[in-house]
Amino acid sequence: MSRFVTAALAGVILSLAGGLLATGTAMGADDAMAKGRELAFDRKKGNCLACHMIADGDLPGNLGPPLIAMKARYPDKAALRAQIWDSTVSNPRTTMPPFGKHGILSDEEIDLVTEYIYSL
Repeated sequence: MSRFVTAALAGVILSLAGGLLATGTAMGADDAMAKGRELAFDRKKGNCLACHMIADGDLPGNLGPPLIAMKARYPDKAALRAQIWDSTVSNPRTTMPPFGKHGILSDEEIDLVTEYIYSL
């Protein structure tokens, strides 16, 4: 990975981690998880179920990996958030949309989805 890409990725992760902290203090953890679940399952917003199996979701897709054991797969929650924000950084050929980079979800919405997905 080039120094430029590494530096850019580090900057994105640091700036996004600040958003996670802000969301955690703005509302309770249960509220954040409920809103994150709602966004993740919303077919017009996060739409995670279109590609991923999620234990409590109906009609999941199988294009992406099942969203299970997320704390083991992403010990650093900021790395999970960065993946949701722009998965093309770690895999330029991914089929996952860059939700933050393309403005599909706002920073706050990405924080909420991250909270929910990280709990799986």
